[in-house]
Amino acid sequence: MAIADPILSRRPEGRVWKKFRTHKSAMLGGVLVTFFVLIALLAPILPIPDPAATDWGAVRKPPTAAHPFGTDEIGRDVLARMIWGAQASLLAGVVSVGIAVLLGVPLGIVAGYFGGWIDAIISRCTEALLAAPFLILAIALAAFLGPSLTNAMIAIGLSATPVFIRLTRGQVLSVRAEDYVTSARAIGLPTSKILSRYIFPNVLPPVLVQATLTIATAIIAEASLSFLGLGQQPPAPSWGSMLNTAKNFLNQAPWMAMWPGIAIFLVVLGFNLLGDGLRDALDPREH
Repeated sequence: MAIADPILSRRPEGRVWKKFRTHKSAMLGGVLVTFFVLIALLAPILPIPDPAATDWGAVRKPPTAAHPFGTDEIGRDVLARMIWGAQASLLAGVVSVGIAVLLGVPLGIVAGYFGGWIDAIISRCTEALLAAPFLILAIALAAFLGPSLTNAMIAIGLSATPVFIRLTRGQVLSVRAEDYVTSARAIGLPTSKILSRYIFPNVLPPVLVQATLTIATAIIAEASLSFLGLGQQPPAPSWGSMLNTAKNFLNQAPWMAMWPGIAIFLVVLGFNLLGDGLRDALDPREH
């Protein structure tokens, strides 16, 4: 192992990992994200009550041994709903950002590499979408599509797409001017190979960083849409819908709002710290 480490450290991925693991806040972010991902994945097998099961004899009960996070307005276990709600929040974050990346990156590459009227059309449409605040656009699209978690993910993904178009286009414009790309075009290398071999690999690191940071924004957006009744629909648990219900019982049962709020804060903090660490680790000027 002592012999392999120096070899690994000379590889690009080895240098990235070495830089990342020395970034304490990034490692903290990774731990937080991993924790919530595991909670969401293990929800079906964890020994917790049914999140939709009601108990009219335990309405708005404070935390006890039987219900560590207390119960809600109809006696459902808050801990169970928190764990299952993690699935909705993380799924919304990952899927919506996946939609934004799949739409935004190809459009940004096309606009940046080919330029001309194609670039003009894509750029003007992108600027028009960016003129509207992200959350307002997501709410408008979700209201148009109808209230459901699937429609909320589509709305968030479409609202985040312009950010990836603009980012990718800027990166492509920078890479396209490099000597190795000019040389590849001069020797007649097909456009598809230039894009796959030279353009996309250089665009990927900043897109990866932006995607990690946007997941945090998407989780907040999903919670906001669920709070407004446009996301996950009852009785399916969601941190945003739990906050919507809890606002009516802040004086009688503050724990109903406390735990979803803490969970949203921690998972968003985790993705932001992870994104900052990836940005530093993938910055070529740091190696």
